Amino acid sequence: MWSRARSLAFLLFVAACQGTGRPPVVYAPAPPIEETPAPPPVYPVWNTPSDFVDLPDWPAVPLGAAVEAFGRSCENFSTRDPGTDVSGAAPWAGAVGEWATACAAVGAARNEDEARAAFEQSFLPIEILSPDGKSRFTGYFEPTYEARYTPTPPYTEPVPALPSDLIPNGGKPLQLMRNGLTRPYPERADITNAGVKAIAYAHPADVFFLQIQGSGRLIFPDGSTLRAAYAAHNGHPFKSTANWLMETGRIERSEASMQGIRAWMDRAGPAETRIAMNQNPRFVFFRALPEGDPSLGPEGAQGVPLTSLGSMAVDTSLLPLGAPMLVQTTAPGLGGEWEGLLIAQDTGGAIKGAVRGDIYFGTGKEAGDRAGTTNAPGRLWIFLPRPVAERMRAEGYAGLSSAVAAP
Repeated sequence: MWSRARSLAFLLFVAACQGTGRPPVVYAPAPPIEETPAPPPVYPVWNTPSDFVDLPDWPAVPLGAAVEAFGRSCENFSTRDPGTDVSGAAPWAGAVGEWATACAAVGAARNEDEARAAFEQSFLPIEILSPDGKSRFTGYFEPTYEARYTPTPPYTEPVPALPSDLIPNGGKPLQLMRNGLTRPYPERADITNAGVKAIAYAHPADVFFLQIQGSGRLIFPDGSTLRAAYAAHNGHPFKSTANWLMETGRIERSEASMQGIRAWMDRAGPAETRIAMNQNPRFVFFRALPEGDPSLGPEGAQGVPLTSLGSMAVDTSLLPLGAPMLVQTTAPGLGGEWEGLLIAQDTGGAIKGAVRGDIYFGTGKEAGDRAGTTNAPGRLWIFLPRPVAERMRAEGYAGLSSAVAAP
């Protein structure tokens, strides 16, 4: 875990479709998508930079997973221009080069005691507060699903591949039509009616939940595996199918789980299952990747593999990726009251707010069971390199005025 190779990495850091001959299809202009206005962002409020003696139970916080995850974030930093901001949305977090000393110190640690000392010498913790007082920590995981290379009942739902007609367009994807025009990308029902290319086939419920989780591992009868990695979504808002099933009397609240919804789909049959799935207009596409090292998680938003109980998804419109963050919360899957050091390495459509985190638990059923118990308020501290935090203190937070001002 405290490998020489990882230490060396830290030290090095310091030093559209072809023609078919047929007439083009003419599309009528698509009506605009009616979007629900997004609520204004809730910007963070900051406590004064403190020190590690002020953190609850800091001497007992395990650091192995966080050190491993932080090493990968620092490797990502090493590929970037040292003069650029760590985060365009959070310029107060400093430039990439200002993290080099902290990366080297933590990466050179040979054991947990040295790692704790490196964090204490390199960083200052700052508690992040939410103006509305809200906080929430949840859990997520990388599921594993049985799959087939061809549709074979009950593995009949395509795991959708990224289509060639999708233009990202800054989070509001467009569809490139055959006549060269574009329109907002269709909803789930229109996509499935038109058909999609598949990287594999799985049970409809598994594909549906795979699209909610955003990534997963597919296991085939011959023992081979691949990763279905998140590629893009169609730009439509997420709506809960579970809520629709309860509101229409199809399931009871006690059945509103992955297992309960899958059991309902098996009873209801393909046609009604499709109606239920189409209640959620959001549709996620995937890339097929080799499994690689099975001990590593999927790639997160920072472009590095996630680490079990070492990585967390945050709201990247407010917080920087790559930063260590101390979380204090509670969950049965975490053994009750819990403090842990996590690295911000991912994000998600439901992760909105200053004190909002989604803790990555790992791969498989046990990880999923533990993640599913995590849903509670808590506290959050971000660790910033001492020169960055001291500059913030010296400037009286003037550099944060755009980040903390009410919208």
